[in-house]
Amino acid sequence: MGEAAGQLVLLDRDGVINQDSGDYIKSPSEWHAIPGSLEAIARLHGVGYRIVVVSNQSGVGRGLFPASTLEAINARMRREVEAAGGALSGVYCCPHRPDEGCDCRKPAPGLLRRIESDFGQSLRDAPFVGDSLTDIDAALAVGARPMLVRTGYGLQTEKALGNRKPEVHADLASAVAAVLAERRDA
Repeated sequence: MGEAAGQLVLLDRDGVINQDSGDYIKSPSEWHAIPGSLEAIARLHGVGYRIVVVSNQSGVGRGLFPASTLEAINARMRREVEAAGGALSGVYCCPHRPDEGCDCRKPAPGLLRRIESDFGQSLRDAPFVGDSLTDIDAALAVGARPMLVRTGYGLQTEKALGNRKPEVHADLASAVAAVLAERRDA
């Protein structure tokens, strides 16, 4: 993979970094990191990767919580990542409901194209770790490297992959280990 300096790694939030909930994560107190995820982000950060979170957050559009609460949840995530020795270079969220037809709700590539513009680099071959078909399809839409984790909705997603062929890993720590192993082999 070569030098990591400045290379982007994309992560879905719920089910990848933190425990997911069928009732949505509606407050900072409901946000709980998956064991090993914060340390995995710190390992990536420690060798120069820039980590960007890309998340559908329709709870805002559904009126379950205001945008200010989403900001507070993401602030808690950032604090916990930093406490573990990592950093997030960006957090991009789509607040829209699925029926709104926006271009930023995964699997649409709108948020990913905005990341490319904001960071001034293509996402081609950038690792994108997610737990859902929307994550896999969004990665494929921009030529990123889809990586499925079995946390969150990952086990159900794995059964529904069809002809999609993402790398499959137990969790974020395992996916990060694979990325870092390739870097050492390069």
